[in-house]
Amino acid sequence: MAYIEVKNLSKGFQVGETKIMANQDLNFEIEKGELVMILGASGAGKSTLLNILGGMDTCDTGQVIIDGQDIAQYNSRQRTDYRRDDVGFVFQFYNLVGNLTAKENVELASEIVKDALDPEETLKEVGLGHRLNNFPAQLSGGEQQRVSIARAVAKNPKILLCDEPTGALDYETGKQVLKILQDMAREKGATVIIVTHNSALVPIADRVIHMRDAKVKDHYLNQEPQDIATLEY
Repeated sequence: MAYIEVKNLSKGFQVGETKIMANQDLNFEIEKGELVMILGASGAGKSTLLNILGGMDTCDTGQVIIDGQDIAQYNSRQRTDYRRDDVGFVFQFYNLVGNLTAKENVELASEIVKDALDPEETLKEVGLGHRLNNFPAQLSGGEQQRVSIARAVAKNPKILLCDEPTGALDYETGKQVLKILQDMAREKGATVIIVTHNSALVPIADRVIHMRDAKVKDHYLNQEPQDIATLEY
């Protein structure tokens, strides 16, 4: 059994008299420790799928089996526990608390789980050991994104979900952030799922799920994933 199995997943939203399908009969599997790209244009249903995988939203029909448990059957409390204990989130916009330092932002996440990593060490790992006591307003966009990754990583999550994590970053900073995410999968065994519209990033993925018009149009393994350091895009 794969670590993540999505079976016949559908999700729609009611808009007036019409039901708009965001996800329609999705089927795919993901193995533990893979770096996965969910690729597609805006409106393809990528973020809705990510929210369902993260327990932030529910599907209308289908199964979302993660580590043997169908989270589609979870009640609100079970989803909250799942989000807290098993999932780290990284968004395009960093969602940091402005009146807390970098270290305090990371501590917010590490304090709510049992097996958290050390906040200072985690910030050092993303290259911010010299920025522990800086507030978000004192950090560049790339540094803020690295704090948000450290915050997600400090929870020691089984799954790291990233929604356009380099969308607001310049090329070099984006590569630094992707290197951290690639290392999370390769060195720490986390399952890293990245939603992106940028097809140039596909070579670094272990698995690619291509979405269009709310459906999975293509789904394949990359036999020789490229190291992000060597990728030009």
